[in-house]
Formats: sequence, C-alpha cells, structure tokens
Amino acid sequence: MGRAFEFRKARKFKRWGQMAKTFTKIGKDIAICVKAAGPDPNSNSRLRAIIQNAKAVNMPKVNVENAIKRASSKDQEDFKEIVYEGYAQHGVAVLVECTTDNTNRSIANIRSHFTKCGGTVGTSGMLDFIFERKSVFKITKTDAIDIEELEFELIDFGADEIFYDLETNLVNIYGEFTAFGAIQKFLEEKGYELQGADFERIPNDTKELTEEQMADVEKLIERLEEDDDVQNVYHNMG
Repeated sequence: MGRAFEFRKARKFKRWGQMAKTFTKIGKDIAICVKAAGPDPNSNSRLRAIIQNAKAVNMPKVNVENAIKRASSKDQEDFKEIVYEGYAQHGVAVLVECTTDNTNRSIANIRSHFTKCGGTVGTSGMLDFIFERKSVFKITKTDAIDIEELEFELIDFGADEIFYDLETNLVNIYGEFTAFGAIQKFLEEKGYELQGADFERIPNDTKELTEEQMADVEKLIERLEEDDDVQNVYHNMG
C-alpha cells in the first residue's frame, strides 16, 4: 500500500516541484489550520506538523510567521476545503483536493480541465471505494531506530505500515486517518526528527496502462496541479 504508492508517486510525477507553488500550498494549510484551532503551535498540533512540513521544503521562517499572522487577522480570505472526484481517460480515477476562496471558480476550472483532457467530473463520494485516507509521517532514519521495534510500538497508536526509504533516508509511517494525533504525539515525545506529516489518499487498487495511455492521463494531472486552487491530486494509475 504505502511502499508501492511512494514508489509510483516518485516515478510517475513531480509533486509540487515549483517552490512558489509549494509555499502557497503550505500557506493555505496554515490559514485553515489557524482558523480552526488557533495560532499557537504549542496547543495546535496540526499547526506544528505543518510548520515541520515547511521546514522540510526550506520555506523561510519569516514566510511561515507571516502566514500565521495573516491567518489570525480579519483580512484573511475565508478558504474552504473541497474535494472533486472524477475519471480521466482510460478509466483512471482522479481525486482533487482544493483550497479555495471562490467555489464557483474552482468547480468551473476543474470541470474545464477534465473536459479538455477527455475526462469527466462525478459526484461526491463516488470514489470512496477506491481511495483510503491515511495519516502519513516521515522521520529521519538514525542508527538508533530499529524499524521492527518502532513498528511494534506504533501499532498500538494506529499505524499499519512502516518502511525505510533508502533513497531519502526517511522512515515512512502510514496509519489510520483518525490516528494522526496519537502518532504525532508519540513521535514528538520520543524525540524523532519529523520531516513531514500529512494526510494522503491511497488507492486500494490500481490500473495498469500503456505508455501512451499514461501520457493521456498525465496531461490532466499536470493541468490540475498547475491550478492555483488545487492542493493535491490523487489517482489510481499503476
């Protein structure tokens, strides 16, 4: 599940390759998080995780601080999180997470992207049977970390898959969506170096395509990822 997903993600697509796009995404995450639970990372565990994500991509500290200040002010846009679901060409399921201050603009743009690339937008919840939402954490691997022992400990906190990525030197931890807070607390209390913490949607099954078919789907994925309102794009292309 997680191991195969990480490999496919790295092999097929560049996710948030542009630095400015990445910073904008994190800024929106901060805005929603602060509005929901306050600007103090000591009491807002989700904000702590987002700040760690910002550090991992070298987002300047001043940018993070300014984003928190803006989110705390009355002038901050009222962002909404919306999920759009549909199918690309060749029956590939595509799920799009948006953060927007204008839902009419977002849905119009998303429909346009799908239509121009030969896909269709469907109804909310239609892909629930394909994608499973997971908590995902990444910590730096050190000599002191025993993967099997760590996995044994984390099972009690809702983790269901742990593996080491030699290329990145990170330990990837996948857990239930509802286990985010428990896993984060465990990792923080144990002093592990957190390099990323987020939610991802993992496909339960994948579709194998030819190179030509993959190119058709990639056109839609790229269009969606370039959209300013889009935070994440998930698919079940193998």
